[in-house]
Amino acid sequence: MLENLKIVFHQGKQYIPDPTTVEVPGIFRGRPVISLEKVDETELIALCPTNAITNQPIQIDLGKCTFCGECAMRFPEKISFTKEYKIASNERERLIITEGEDKAIEVNPDTVRKEIHRVFGKSLKLRQVSAGGDNSCEMELNAANNVQFDISRYGIDFVASPRHADGIVITGPITKNMAEAVQICYDAIPEPKIIVLVGTDAISGGLFADSSAIDRSFLDKYHVDLYIPGNPAHPLSIVNGLLDLTRKLK
Repeated sequence: MLENLKIVFHQGKQYIPDPTTVEVPGIFRGRPVISLEKVDETELIALCPTNAITNQPIQIDLGKCTFCGECAMRFPEKISFTKEYKIASNERERLIITEGEDKAIEVNPDTVRKEIHRVFGKSLKLRQVSAGGDNSCEMELNAANNVQFDISRYGIDFVASPRHADGIVITGPITKNMAEAVQICYDAIPEPKIIVLVGTDAISGGLFADSSAIDRSFLDKYHVDLYIPGNPAHPLSIVNGLLDLTRKLK
């Protein structure tokens, strides 16, 4: 018993008391900030492997960004990454960061479907589909439910069957081989249901956006309720994004 107490004292708490306010330790790239400093825009844009950076004005699309940090390392006076992990939104355009602006990325409560708060405000069951993902976002989704982040304390859980789910969580760029599986899963979920995209690949296709091996036509047919960027998305981004979607009222 004494040895167990020594271990607990040495390791400290293994859980995060409040994942909505905790500060991320160590090296973490969250929401970027773009200054008004003048740089070689042609070189800056050419650095990005996913064309996430555009000019006039300089902008970074977090739905395309791989968070590799090359832009910040090459032009530290222009771009810096904060530790802000609350970067999920229900509106795609809110994921675009513009130079000279330093504002938070949020879920817009005015455009959240009313039934989401009414039906899923206290309980949300999700079925995750890896649609050609590399397993990084899948591991972070799993981590969101471990003892540290414990998303289930808020009544949010992942289930095995889509018939027991309230929504679908998609990771990966949606390959042709998985396009039908995504559709079958979505069709099996009872109404009302939500769609959540987790990670750069799911939101934009990422590095595979121009590949002939992907089929993203599913996303053209339905409204996406939440975008959680990251490569992979951090568990804190996942937890806070889902909480903001289901519980952030006007």
